[in-house]
Amino acid sequence: MTRTNNIVVFSDTHCGCRLGLCPPDGVPLDDGGNYSPSALQLKVWGIYEEFRIWTKKVTKGEPWDLVMNGDALDGVHHRAVTQISHNLKDQLACAVYALGPFVKECKRSGGRYYHIRGTEAHVGPSAQEEERLAEHLGAEPNETGQFARWELWKRVGSGKGHLCHFLHHIGTTGSQAYESTAVHKELVESFVEAGRWGDEAPQVIVRSHRHRHFETRIAHKDGYAIATVTPAWQLKTPFTYRIPGSRLAQPQFGGVLIRAGDEELHTRFFVRRIERAKEE
Repeated sequence: MTRTNNIVVFSDTHCGCRLGLCPPDGVPLDDGGNYSPSALQLKVWGIYEEFRIWTKKVTKGEPWDLVMNGDALDGVHHRAVTQISHNLKDQLACAVYALGPFVKECKRSGGRYYHIRGTEAHVGPSAQEEERLAEHLGAEPNETGQFARWELWKRVGSGKGHLCHFLHHIGTTGSQAYESTAVHKELVESFVEAGRWGDEAPQVIVRSHRHRHFETRIAHKDGYAIATVTPAWQLKTPFTYRIPGSRLAQPQFGGVLIRAGDEELHTRFFVRRIERAKEE
């Protein structure tokens, strides 16, 4: 068992989409061409670099583990035409160029990299494309040898530590007034399920998928029990302009730190947005 005081979580980079995370030098394509990122993608990349600097600051020079919590690739889905290429080799190259340096920074700190499987519509049946990417990036395999796993149980902090659970999916809502419902429900259900079987309940659960950061917490014998949802790294796609709760909102970019400090467990989050469209 490996233990750390810091776990950094990010997700939903959707590399391979013209609205997803893309390195500034672009992506070499299988036929010898090259995809160059848009002006907005370059702006998002600037935020991504800021997030990586933030990670080094808030982990205070200590080792930190890194968790990609799913949907690293965009895939070929829902008859969408926003991909840089429908050749998944090209999308894999984009993800390797974008995520590889962050993974190396994690390992240089003395930490480990973990990869969670996302949505099959994006990353293939049984998340096979995410498995290829995770192996390429050197993710820690689980007990069955999967480099990308459906869930991760991991402790943070010394001694007994604090149990955390990572999984990609979480319910969504069409109204920001009810943004807390699915998140708080997931936390409560984790306690119910653990209680049914006499298992230890997680003190922190991390979810992604909805591309918006949200967090809820309740009193706990060790401080707080926390449910947190990561933001994403994808600009608004054509689908979001028709979804209630999303069509008026600006996309959020960033990640979450879970840290076991000297006195208590806590989370910190990095969330940025791009300004809305200019007036005409």
